[in-house]
Amino acid sequence: MIKPGSFYQRDMQRQPPARAEAYKTSVSRSPNYPRIALENTIGEMTGPVFGHHDIGPLDNDLLQNFAQNGGVPLGERIILHGRVLDENARPVTNTLIEIWQANAGGRYRHKNDSYLAPVDPNFGGCGRTLTDENGYYAFRTVKPGAYPWRNWVNSWRPSHIHLSVFGTGFAQRLVTQCYFEGDPLIAKCPIVNAIPDPKAIEQLIAPLDLKAAIPLDCLAYKFDVVLRGQRSTLFENRLEGN
Repeated sequence: MIKPGSFYQRDMQRQPPARAEAYKTSVSRSPNYPRIALENTIGEMTGPVFGHHDIGPLDNDLLQNFAQNGGVPLGERIILHGRVLDENARPVTNTLIEIWQANAGGRYRHKNDSYLAPVDPNFGGCGRTLTDENGYYAFRTVKPGAYPWRNWVNSWRPSHIHLSVFGTGFAQRLVTQCYFEGDPLIAKCPIVNAIPDPKAIEQLIAPLDLKAAIPLDCLAYKFDVVLRGQRSTLFENRLEGN
């Protein structure tokens, strides 16, 4: 049996530390001991697998998938799109992408969100889709609003969308946040600035993409995602004498 190639080690210089003093809740949540490096298991490298029957026709259209009685969500209509690639620049095909976000007023549809902005009755704030054969994905949604959070006296999260990308296995999975070009709150956010590499921060900011915008309908932002690369199965097995 040919074993799948293992994934590359993560570049921790591009990852935020577990404890960031300016990000107050990370202090109480951070572990007291360093990470332990473990080899990838077969299950972590090969699953889970999702099919198109797991996705509904409106799952990637947040303008419609929670709308009530023909209503539409309030706010700036946008398309968020891009490609999912690995570190070898190969497209990651048929992989599940899930997103969740606040509405245009900066409020999540969650019972524990007590921000004074109103809940939008026509906006659920979550969606999912599968990448195509080129690793391409697209969502239609509204641009989320900024909101205050209890970090310092006057801390605000910049407008952002959360993404979960499964990749080809659990060891490749990425949970991240997408920010938007031109937002002045990005430079002031302790969560963003816990990332030590400025170039890594730039990769989290989606630029405006007028070529993908729909005239008189919505703007577009392009957000490409790069997952961990995987070693060549053939090369690894030759090294092991198989």
